[in-house]
Amino acid sequence: MIKAQASIQIERPPDTVYAFVADDFERNYPRWSPEVKELRMVSRGPMRVGTIARQVRVDQGRRTESTFRITHMEPVQRLTFQGTSFPFLVDYRFDGAAENTLQHTRLTFTFELRRIDLMMRPFEKLIRSAVQDGAERTVRNLKRLIETECTPPAPHSA
Repeated sequence: MIKAQASIQIERPPDTVYAFVADDFERNYPRWSPEVKELRMVSRGPMRVGTIARQVRVDQGRRTESTFRITHMEPVQRLTFQGTSFPFLVDYRFDGAAENTLQHTRLTFTFELRRIDLMMRPFEKLIRSAVQDGAERTVRNLKRLIETECTPPAPHSA
């Protein structure tokens, strides 16, 4: 198994960050993960546990298609996907805090590749490095998009 994790502080409250990721997933996911060339929600209706989506990605020149299902959805706290056509897990955690009336969110992104094909094992170190780089790029892209596009809350006066 290959696991990568990256975390970043976003200067927006958890409900804003969660909404950008989960509520607007279909629109925003290809924006923070430009490797996603096509995304189609297979399930109808709002996102919920059990929702299925299909994606086409091009990672380092390699095109892959995969289907995934939402396995955990805890509003403003956590969103988890699990591959149904390929063994992977993606997890977003949203931890809020307030400092001097400015609310921010610690976003932690985890990606697990749960199995590596036998013919890819000689490249495991390279794969591990690419997956970690991808995790770090994901949180940086999310921070940039959210802080640019989502209006900060007005400061509370004490």
